[in-house]
Amino acid sequence: MRDRLGEALFLRVAGPDGPAAAQRIHGTEGPRWFEAGSAITTVHGDASMFVGGIRALLMQTLHPAAMLAVSEHSGFRGDMWGRLHRTSTFLATTTFGAADDAQRSVDIVKAIHKRVVGLMPDGTAYAASDPHLLRWVHVAEVDSFLLSHTVYGREPLDQAGRDEYVAQAGLVAEKLGARDVPTTEAELAEALEEFRPELHGTPEAREAVRYLLLRPPLPLAARPPYGVLAAAAVGLMPRWTRRHLRLPYLPVTERLVVRTLGQAATGTIRWAMSPRERPAAEPSTA
Repeated sequence: MRDRLGEALFLRVAGPDGPAAAQRIHGTEGPRWFEAGSAITTVHGDASMFVGGIRALLMQTLHPAAMLAVSEHSGFRGDMWGRLHRTSTFLATTTFGAADDAQRSVDIVKAIHKRVVGLMPDGTAYAASDPHLLRWVHVAEVDSFLLSHTVYGREPLDQAGRDEYVAQAGLVAEKLGARDVPTTEAELAEALEEFRPELHGTPEAREAVRYLLLRPPLPLAARPPYGVLAAAAVGLMPRWTRRHLRLPYLPVTERLVVRTLGQAATGTIRWAMSPRERPAAEPSTA
């Protein structure tokens, strides 16, 4: 049962090509951008990323230009899981993969970003390659991943580790074209605060949130556990975001009930996807 659950979760996140990608990422020899055991490998390798990923998507909808780019060029409805597969593969490759493969992944994403352009309702141009917009996407992701790991991670980082994580994640963002990226947890909080005047809920954002939380393209059996992860993600959203996205704010329930369920869910995922120990000796069949 554990093997089946772990495989199902892995395929849902990584996609049908996930096993081959994992073999390439972890099996290719050569130098890596980040050492094993460093802060970024600790955070990105933990089950808390399931909660952090949902929270990051919710946060990113708050920037009208980022949301419109997704709505017009990617599609959160028809290709939600495709986006998840590509994002998870990119994170895994840049975090754990060989340096050449990591750089290749960055180059592919940059080429895609160059084609994502359009106009805001007021006629202002937007481009996915805009360093400012890339900075927002990065800040929303790193803030989400770090907070989720702090709350739901198996071994939360200390202050030095959290600063190391922000700095390491910033190296990847800079390679993608972002500028003035935060390098410490304090700078991350400052950057998020700087973006607040630009952030608000739009009809596209609220539609995406409803789809993400209430109508995910999942089998009925998978929706209850997904609902727990989604509730845990909502519980980590800043209070000021709730009215923009029309999210509920139930502090006592979120603190006492949702976090308990979220810890149980991430613990189960961690258990299901962890490597199994093999017996010391297999009986001979010769």
